[in-house]
Amino acid sequence: MSLFNGNGPEPSSFVAFAGNRLERRSEHRDDSVLEEALAAAGAMAFAMRSGRAYLAKNGDGFDALHDIADLDAFSPDFENAVVLGYTDSGAPRLAVPVKRDPDDLPDTIKAIDHRSIYMQGLVRGSELGELAQGASLLAWALSHRFCGRCGEKTRPRAGGYRRECPSCGNQLFPRTDPVVIMLAVDEKTDRCLLGRSPHFAPGMYSCLAGFLEPGETIEEAVRRETLEESGIRIGAVRYHASQPWPMPHSLMIGCYGEALSDRITADTRELEDCRWFNREETAEILSRRVGSDSFNSPPPGAIAHHLIRDWLAGNV
Repeated sequence: MSLFNGNGPEPSSFVAFAGNRLERRSEHRDDSVLEEALAAAGAMAFAMRSGRAYLAKNGDGFDALHDIADLDAFSPDFENAVVLGYTDSGAPRLAVPVKRDPDDLPDTIKAIDHRSIYMQGLVRGSELGELAQGASLLAWALSHRFCGRCGEKTRPRAGGYRRECPSCGNQLFPRTDPVVIMLAVDEKTDRCLLGRSPHFAPGMYSCLAGFLEPGETIEEAVRRETLEESGIRIGAVRYHASQPWPMPHSLMIGCYGEALSDRITADTRELEDCRWFNREETAEILSRRVGSDSFNSPPPGAIAHHLIRDWLAGNV
């Protein structure tokens, strides 16, 4: 039997922001790549500012990508643009920070935050993954405008895929912050552990989550975070799926954890509530829409939704 025999598509392919098929060429770029991409035939770009993407109305929907010439209407900052990659036909895709204020846009353009874009399904498929890539890279660039070694202003290089200090030569590369998100399962009672954070939509319960700390394995982070937030001890840990999360530049690492205890002692600084749900209760929660008066789950694009759903379906 092959190590790589599977039972259908990999679970990560079903989450929002996945499916980005651009050829990034990040290891094979020189400093002329941005100028060449902006001048190339078929080049398209996302226009972004302050955590929002500028979407053009198109009938009942929206277009997230703009022709390069159309960006002039948004006061583009081409110097800090990022070449995301290239389509199958070789056309460049870029993310361009813009200076025009969202309150000063024509009626045909809407500035919408990235979370709302995904929640409302305004951008779909591989294009949503491209938007996530652009959002993360621009957020990283904005937070690394100055050298952490000498304080000099940094400059973009390689089409925005790194920044460099002209004074001390320090090179800065894009970062991704790993976050573990886990569904603790008590196999003896056939229950799963869900919690409610104060910032969640009304009625929503979800998987526990937290940042992976330096010097930790994924498994250790799952055990630590679950214990800290709920008081539940975790034994075996099993990886299931991952999800890019451009708020601002995280990677959600979805796991299942074997519950070794069942008495909950919730950290009330992190959670409003934390409780066990049996299989029937969990299925009912999953069927309800976000924001309903009763308990409900994260939206279908969220990795937490898929962790819960796949546990119910036995696809783990």
